[in-house]
Amino acid sequence: MVLLAAKLLMLLSLFGEKCGSAAALDNCVFMGEEETNNLYEDGDVVIGGLFPLHYSPVSSLPAYKTKPTSSIYKYFSSRAMRWMQTMTFAIKEINQRNDLLPYLKLGFHIRDSYDNIPASLKASLLLVNGQPGRGPRAKSLDRDKGLEIDSDSNSGCGAVHKAVSPVIIGDAGSGVSMALLRNLGSFHIPLVSYFASCSCLSNQKEFPTFMRTMPSDAFQIRALARLVSYLGWTWVGVIGAESEYARFAIQLFLQESVHYGVCAAYTHLYPVALSQQAVDELMDNIQMASSKVIINFSSESELQIILREIRHRNITDLQWIASEAWATAKSLWEHFGDLLKGTLGFAIRRAEVIPGLKQHLVSLRPSYIHESAYLAEFWEELFDCRLNGSVNNHSHMVDNYLNKMPCIGTEDLKDVYSPYSDVTQLRVSYNVYKAVHLVAHALQDMSDCIVGQGPFLNGTCADPKNFKPWQLLHYMRRANFSALGEKVNFDQNGDPIAYYDLLNWQRMTDGSLHLVKVGFYDASLPDGYSLVINDSIIQWPVGKQASRSVCSDSCPPGFRIARRKGEPTCCFDCVPCAEGEISYETDSLECSRCSEDRWPNKARDFCIPKTIEFLSYHELMGTVLCVVSVLGACMSLSILSIFFMYKDTPLVRANNMELSFLFLVFLAICFLVGLLFIGEPSDWLCRIRYPAFGISFALCISCLLAKTVVVLMAFRSTLPGSNVMKWFGPNQQRASVLIGTAIQVIICLTWLMTSPPHAHNNTGYHGATIIIECNTGSEVGFWCVLGYIGILACMCFLMAFLARKLPDNFNEAKFITFSMLIFFAVWITFIPVYVSTAGKYTVAVHIFAILASSFGLLLCIFAPKCYIIILKPEKNSKKNLMHR
Repeated sequence: MVLLAAKLLMLLSLFGEKCGSAAALDNCVFMGEEETNNLYEDGDVVIGGLFPLHYSPVSSLPAYKTKPTSSIYKYFSSRAMRWMQTMTFAIKEINQRNDLLPYLKLGFHIRDSYDNIPASLKASLLLVNGQPGRGPRAKSLDRDKGLEIDSDSNSGCGAVHKAVSPVIIGDAGSGVSMALLRNLGSFHIPLVSYFASCSCLSNQKEFPTFMRTMPSDAFQIRALARLVSYLGWTWVGVIGAESEYARFAIQLFLQESVHYGVCAAYTHLYPVALSQQAVDELMDNIQMASSKVIINFSSESELQIILREIRHRNITDLQWIASEAWATAKSLWEHFGDLLKGTLGFAIRRAEVIPGLKQHLVSLRPSYIHESAYLAEFWEELFDCRLNGSVNNHSHMVDNYLNKMPCIGTEDLKDVYSPYSDVTQLRVSYNVYKAVHLVAHALQDMSDCIVGQGPFLNGTCADPKNFKPWQLLHYMRRANFSALGEKVNFDQNGDPIAYYDLLNWQRMTDGSLHLVKVGFYDASLPDGYSLVINDSIIQWPVGKQASRSVCSDSCPPGFRIARRKGEPTCCFDCVPCAEGEISYETDSLECSRCSEDRWPNKARDFCIPKTIEFLSYHELMGTVLCVVSVLGACMSLSILSIFFMYKDTPLVRANNMELSFLFLVFLAICFLVGLLFIGEPSDWLCRIRYPAFGISFALCISCLLAKTVVVLMAFRSTLPGSNVMKWFGPNQQRASVLIGTAIQVIICLTWLMTSPPHAHNNTGYHGATIIIECNTGSEVGFWCVLGYIGILACMCFLMAFLARKLPDNFNEAKFITFSMLIFFAVWITFIPVYVSTAGKYTVAVHIFAILASSFGLLLCIFAPKCYIIILKPEKNSKKNLMHR
């Protein structure tokens, strides 16, 4: 394609040289069909312009069996007409200024690109080579020297060449611009686009001569991704016409949306020439998807067919997101306003007003409108009439055109509404205006060059009236100027700084469209502040708030996202945080664990201090155990006082009064030891608690063992010749108690010196509770203390069992036997219960075992004696005790 275009360019160039040569004036032949539809004004520098004045959604591929003909273009674009007139206005405005290019006149040569690549290529080649026409002089381009050469106006061709254009302002479409650049780029001819936004054009290696006043799609896509994320839409449909613009835009959106948690429910590229099958495939995608939000990258012509089918299928409640290509296309509202209400879209920066443009647009009069076929066609389309002597070559209904009434000559643009004269949304027009000023300021910088200090070889400067296109491009890339108060400059890729207005399509009371600015995106601001939206004034398609469009509902705090295998990241399940973990943000990817002293609340979205648990005096269980412990100690001391009062009675004297007194004192201590287990544990309390328990019970059981041995030995000593009691007198009884207790003391001291008990915060048993407990330190030490008490109890039980049938009216041994049975039952039951419980209940079980075993000893041994002493005093006699 590039080689073909280069050959065509050389042929046209040779044609210019032939027509400019005096030797071949009579042999001048134009090789090609003459194009008369253009708008031309001569000047020292003639700026080329390409605008899509005609377009058609129908395209066809030639079979090459006959000579290819021009396509039939069904629609005339009043919008593009305004863009074209803005270019002529800007050039005339510059020519009237004294401070900008005072010694240089700008001209223009404008052609129709038809929004079509072949037509645009043909028009561009005519712009850069010139073409026979009716003008005051001709210029041809010397390709060897890069110079424009004037030719005689009285050439043998019978016409004069239009001057070549060293720079082109155009085209509107990204795909068309790419095709032009691939052909003109080899000749270093600059192309300045006012509406091509594809980010692919920023590639300076592939398109080194491209510049634009239109921001790159890379910024628009970033703005769109942030917009849908801001409005909570994470599940959107993305469609576009089959073109470089839409293909690159969709690809960029899919990459950018990942950073904002937005997924595409579907992506669909449809052909520019939409067949019914293609429309049906698109509609099926839209209807089957759960997303109600659609981002569309296309022009208004393709969208008309889509909207017509949507109405036919009665698809409602769609939220349209417009790309800048149709964000301000008011022509769609006339037929599809009910479907497009609430549309949101980013539009390029708007000029509030371009002084003088309105007057320039509406100044057209039938008297001089015949100067251009474009102006004539626009006039006939707008007023639905036929100008005398005019033929509308683009009408697809020639018969209908010929039947139109002739224009009366009094038509006035001020009397009718047209997108052409609507200057409320000067966005693309403003880009055209800036593109013209870019060329003008580059030429001004070229004029200001000082010889010897120029940017080219040996400090040379370029002649503003005779320069090479690449020299102009050098100054254009470094241009920095102000247009209507806005600073205009370009980055290294030839792109301007991006700024977009966020527009909302709102229906007025009279049914008309009002494009309301509801926010903006400024790429020069920091990322977190670049998008500003006032959503309180947005009009939505349905209701008073934005519709929901998500694949999965957001996971509230307390849950985390669990991705679904094989599905987009926006489709997920919400899983509650595990025990001990929280998530305090919506859509958390993972849960975080609370610190050791904190625990999640019920909703698992906040860490609260853990409940501290220990057996307290202030709770019911602690109070009851405390009361019972004190009651048991009081009972022991009361019995002790009774025994002391009746110490001279036979019953008290017969039951080893000294050991009974010691036993009651130690038993009272055992009851009070239970109090050491109540209250908040501390290291010192834990180190006192277990030894006090072990030693106090060792004292009690040692006393009880001594009493049992005394009973047993007393009866054995009555046998003839027995003198056993002299070996087990009072001193020996005291010594046995001390020895029995001393062994326990040694065990406790060893325990305390090796691995003593200490306070411990137990967070492992129940996550929401901190159990403050006494850690035994050494489990061996604890079980040795408990085991030694068990050994003493077994010895005591054995002695009492042997003495249970001794002939005595009041045999104390059988009561000791019963008490030991209760003692064993309590402590054997204690072991599994102690091991299986935790927290304050473990402590309560321990206290209960102490109290139960102590009460068993107290009641089994001393209750019968107190009953006789207090209630049956007649039995408290020596005779009764000796009665067999």
